[in-house]
Amino acid sequence: MSTVSEVKQKAYLAKQAAAITSQLTTDQKNAALLAMADALIANASDIIAANGIDLDNGRQNGTSESLLDRLALNESRIAGIAEGLRQIVELNDPVGEQLSQFTRPNGLNITQIRVPLGVIGMIYEARPNVTVDATGLCLKTGNTVVLRGGSAAIASNKKIVEVMRQALSATALPIDAIQLIEDSDRASVNEMLKGNGLLDVVIPRGGASLIRTVVENATVPVIETGAGICHTYVDESAQLKMAQDIALNAKAQRPSVCNAMETLLVHKDFAEQHLAELLAPLQGANVAIRGCEKTTAVIAEATAATDTDYATEYNDYILNVRVVDHIEQALQHIAQYGTQHSECIVTENEQNAALFLSSVDAAAVYHNASTRFTDGFEFGFGAEIGISTQKLHARGPMGLPALTSTKYMISGNGQIRQ
Repeated sequence: MSTVSEVKQKAYLAKQAAAITSQLTTDQKNAALLAMADALIANASDIIAANGIDLDNGRQNGTSESLLDRLALNESRIAGIAEGLRQIVELNDPVGEQLSQFTRPNGLNITQIRVPLGVIGMIYEARPNVTVDATGLCLKTGNTVVLRGGSAAIASNKKIVEVMRQALSATALPIDAIQLIEDSDRASVNEMLKGNGLLDVVIPRGGASLIRTVVENATVPVIETGAGICHTYVDESAQLKMAQDIALNAKAQRPSVCNAMETLLVHKDFAEQHLAELLAPLQGANVAIRGCEKTTAVIAEATAATDTDYATEYNDYILNVRVVDHIEQALQHIAQYGTQHSECIVTENEQNAALFLSSVDAAAVYHNASTRFTDGFEFGFGAEIGISTQKLHARGPMGLPALTSTKYMISGNGQIRQ
């Protein structure tokens, strides 16, 4: 089967299945998700064996230990993935939700409701848990899904999808609602990006390079889950202990994720008194400092930061530090280097907080709280398909409602337009 025919054939099967999934009840969809969760647990040993093939290939190809850890599955992780499906079952089903209802002077009754998007193409990298998470969210919202994971996890993904499809065979949800593109050639991605008429939307989830490729080449609509060059600005009036805690959490609690801080901006007056104290906990957590001249003058271990550094999402224990003259300079820096993901101000000045919250163009803007909270679970949305940094359709953590569109249903009694 050629790459083109595989993508088109599987997208077509998913499109046919979407006509069924869109009409299923919440109970029917939940039953399917629970069956999938049980099947993952029951087949854990087979999934782990397939995952072992991917891990062996990764080691032979020189994959880093941190990436191998993201790829690795064991019984505990599979149990956690299955539990994620059970948590999706507990979430409210947005499909069919009435958003508005009104009657026009001519007697037409107009109701707006949520409906599934249709066929969702997921393009992602070497994290097999995304295979399950994305599938669960898509099916709960009455969509079907065409999955295209990275080649590093192909054996794991094939076994996981096989298990989930087998589980669906005993439910009302058609097995063709889940499709996996097995060809790992880049051409299969390009084929999905041009799959107008078969795919209704494409969602990339991964690093900046993958997302940029999808956004720049897709003719299918894209929901962009963006890279995170996130900033924390410590204002003149910030409390030192709070600033220390927030900065340490934002950078070092889990540096490899998109909502981790990459640049710390510090007001010059605060820096004159507290810069060394502010950075001490970060250095204690083995965070390497790259700073402006004022930073390197205070922190002997710091190296000079460049424009390239400020524009880099490290996903590592590396932090840029820049001392700024005033809040306006901090805002200018964020506007120049930010990726419209998550930004934070630490301040006791309510006027500056209000200016920051209203002026910064990002999906999530914080006052006195870590950027690490930009997350579907932390926002109370449950599982998320990703974090959108664009402005159309969805922005920020995307829960179930973000995987729906709307339609208007109009009832009349014979009206015609004059």
